[in-house]
Amino acid sequence: MRIGIVIILLLFMAGCQATEEDKVSKEITKQPNILWIYVEDMNDWMGAYGDKTVPTPNIDQLASQGVRFDKVIMPAAVCSAVRSAIISGEMQTTLGFHNHRSGRFDYNPITLPQGHKTVPELFRDNGYETFNIGKDDYNFHYDRSQLYSLHPGPVAGHQGAKNGPDFDWGKTLAQSGKPFFGQIQLRGGKYKVKNPPVKVDRASVTLPPYYNDQPLTRDAWARHYENIHLTDLDVGEIVKELKDNNLLENTIVFFFTDHGMGLLRHKQFLYDGGLQVPLVISWMNGNDKLRELGAERKELIRGLDIGGSSLGLAGIDIPAYMTTENFFAADYQAKPWVISARDRCDYTFEKMRSVRTDRFKYIRNYFPERPYMQAQYRDKWPLVKEYKKAFAAGEFNEIEAQLMAERKPAEELYDLDNDPHEVNNLAGIAAYKIQLTKMRGVLNNWVAETGDKGQLPESDVGIREVLDFYHDKCQSPECQSYRTRHQLSGNKSD
Repeated sequence: MRIGIVIILLLFMAGCQATEEDKVSKEITKQPNILWIYVEDMNDWMGAYGDKTVPTPNIDQLASQGVRFDKVIMPAAVCSAVRSAIISGEMQTTLGFHNHRSGRFDYNPITLPQGHKTVPELFRDNGYETFNIGKDDYNFHYDRSQLYSLHPGPVAGHQGAKNGPDFDWGKTLAQSGKPFFGQIQLRGGKYKVKNPPVKVDRASVTLPPYYNDQPLTRDAWARHYENIHLTDLDVGEIVKELKDNNLLENTIVFFFTDHGMGLLRHKQFLYDGGLQVPLVISWMNGNDKLRELGAERKELIRGLDIGGSSLGLAGIDIPAYMTTENFFAADYQAKPWVISARDRCDYTFEKMRSVRTDRFKYIRNYFPERPYMQAQYRDKWPLVKEYKKAFAAGEFNEIEAQLMAERKPAEELYDLDNDPHEVNNLAGIAAYKIQLTKMRGVLNNWVAETGDKGQLPESDVGIREVLDFYHDKCQSPECQSYRTRHQLSGNKSD
């Protein structure tokens, strides 16, 4: 009898152990959640990347557990073009939404090709809940209810965003029982906090050589560090929300920024300060899987591939109409170069393309007769007014004055190993002629193969949209020509 009782107990214990093992196995094989922590206008000045100026323990922890990417290059250096490319899985120049804040009026209906679904739509098709808290800022017409199954609301936010305290996303997703693909937008470099919890001594910061050392420029540099600390606190709150709702273990967290900080030579320009962003990805249930190609990825990575990698980690096939790729795939091949594009930003008409390799950066300026500092939205900033006044007073050295030149070189070439600040243009030096010719050819082939729509002048309907959006702020030749051709005397297009 005693032997029988022992056998029953052993069988019961074995059954319990099997049940627990099955449960763990089920949790590991279950479709993972995907969460993008998507930050505005911010560089990688954080502990995970070797900068200890301000504490960033939450971002650092994600990096220490998961994978840190050191050379992520975005397809553009302005938010709407980047966001449009990543969410569509295709370069903005290929699909025609390369101009910043385009397709916002009904008479200029920029749309995706027939049958082209966005990344969140593909997640929805595969049983995922989807949501985006914050801005969309996509340069094409779309039905938001098709992209996102859950909606924060009811307060309308910036450029198509939906914000609202009534959306308890953690609790909602925990109760759903479905896997989710979510985006949470953070203000990042755009924070304006009078008394941040960490204050950076303005005298302690070191400006790069291409900036003249003016008080407000120095202040902006220090504030960017303070905003990075604020962003890290936000990341901590998001991770806590996941943990409190038992979602953290099976959620793949992507932390990245749309482009670099908002200062004059960063945002909107194709130097690394505008294009290179931090990217950290962590998954408690699968960090070993994420690290199969390395815990510190130092190869060139396209920011465009964030969408494809998210789909791939969820086991969702990337459609043939997308060129985004999965940089976690076993057969992933590192890119020999990455292309980025600058087109019209707000009412500033411009066209630039860049080719970035591990060592070199090539930039083609299609409007060399126009200055870098064309009329732009930042002109109203006290910082810019102070900066221009100092330049006019002759306070800039030769390197600092490059950004303020009346004309741009048609081509720029930089050796990033020896010139990480991109201030010594090698395009006219005979010793670099072979390198220049090679990178020129790469760009020419890419333009032809991808059907770069930025090579075409902006249409009249596109210019009309600029005038209706920005009125008399647009003094670019394109707007002036439109006014002349349409015999307009007012600020609007009609």
